[in-house]
Amino acid sequence: MDKTELVSELKSWCRGEGVDETHALMTFVPEEVEISVIEETLQTIKSLGRVRVRGRNFCARLNCRMVLCESRETIKEGSVPPEVVPSDGGEAWPIIIIREVEAAADTFNSKLKGLLQAEGKTMEDLKSLCPSASPPTSSTESILRVVGDLLEKTTKPADGGSYCRLRMFSGALPTPPGEEPFDHWLEQAWIMVEESECSDREKRRRLMGSLKGPALEIIKAVRHANPDATPKECLDALESAFGSAESGDDLYFAFRLMQQQSSVR
Repeated sequence: MDKTELVSELKSWCRGEGVDETHALMTFVPEEVEISVIEETLQTIKSLGRVRVRGRNFCARLNCRMVLCESRETIKEGSVPPEVVPSDGGEAWPIIIIREVEAAADTFNSKLKGLLQAEGKTMEDLKSLCPSASPPTSSTESILRVVGDLLEKTTKPADGGSYCRLRMFSGALPTPPGEEPFDHWLEQAWIMVEESECSDREKRRRLMGSLKGPALEIIKAVRHANPDATPKECLDALESAFGSAESGDDLYFAFRLMQQQSSVR
């Protein structure tokens, strides 16, 4: 059994026992060695800290016990010797660890699969969706390049680039500091409603998120009367309530002027 096979065995064992690979090591001891002796011997390696045996299997090919251990400290490749000599001075026990680069690669692969799953894709889709890119290999750089191309092809801005956050509008007069006058707010709201590619539900949420006071109460009343009111219907209701460009004084003077005009004979 070569080292590659042993590392693979250690990885599988870690998964089965729920042991963090960065704290895991495997050693080979004579069948009669007690657990306490294994732990005490491995703890002579100061970089491991406290060590606990997490599993034992007899290996017929090597005629010894394979022992899975977990260290309190994170195992760093350069700080763990390839073998340890037991306190009784017998034959040295080999130590197998998962190299840091291998553990990092496993973490990366796990995150990559999660990312692809969230996008509804698989590893096989990388090549088919990105024919112009180099096929994914064991090189992290090449995998990142292909994933970047994949996300660029499959990810679109939710608003098609047309949406800017609406400023606040309450309908109060004079316009309070920090709020938009109605005509400015309405213009941006219509752009969002007509050009945004998001759902009507999201458009309504954004409209209501930019309203307060009397304006918000009007939309609540519209939705109470019709829970499925469209964003356009919401804007129409606001325009009916706040859309007059003439103030009360303007309307009063216009009325007086109409009364003072002489009739045409």
